[in-house]
Amino acid sequence: MFNSIFAGGATVISILIMLASAAALGILNSLVFSFRTIQSKSFAVMLALLPIVSAVIIFTVNDNLGVGVAVAGAFTLVRFRSVAGNGREMLAIFASMAIGMLLGMGYVAFAVLVFASVAVLFLIVTVTGLGERHEVRTLKIRIPEDLDYDGLFDDVFDRYTTMHQLEKVRTVNMGTMYELTYSVSFRDLSKSKQMIDEIRVRNGNLNVSIGSYGEHESI
Repeated sequence: MFNSIFAGGATVISILIMLASAAALGILNSLVFSFRTIQSKSFAVMLALLPIVSAVIIFTVNDNLGVGVAVAGAFTLVRFRSVAGNGREMLAIFASMAIGMLLGMGYVAFAVLVFASVAVLFLIVTVTGLGERHEVRTLKIRIPEDLDYDGLFDDVFDRYTTMHQLEKVRTVNMGTMYELTYSVSFRDLSKSKQMIDEIRVRNGNLNVSIGSYGEHESI
């Protein structure tokens, strides 16, 4: 069942099976990792096509050390111009590459098993929200310089977060405002907008922004 379809040598039929399997699993993999996720069309297309590209490369260099070294050298010339993605995107890319590599060696059943295992576990983790409750975020709040920030938002944090900690205070806008940086863990991330609205009532409708821990993006 888990034998390579190329065990007796590559044929037109076995190559077509490899390409068809790569296309089907690539599309399914893209759909799975799009579940409850906002991502670009280009990334979804890339996930769908990556197994085909990986399979063709592995099939081409299979049992050919010289070509394999040449392809590896070519890949070292690639420079990624975008920033590294999050964990979900990295997992999706590695899953697509693993599927393509297995198919390139002819292990169609093994590739299907790997895809099914990763897909099921990913969907379970996504549906159950594993880790979301305790995910730490960075919250930045600007307040006027004449406003005492000590304990100013504690009651708001108590309603919407399980943890909050003031990490840094600095002056901005030529000293006319303070910027407070907090680490927070939301009880329910979907209610973060309500918390921000309450904070803006107290800080005079100045900037409030929230992002992933260690990086930051404005809201």
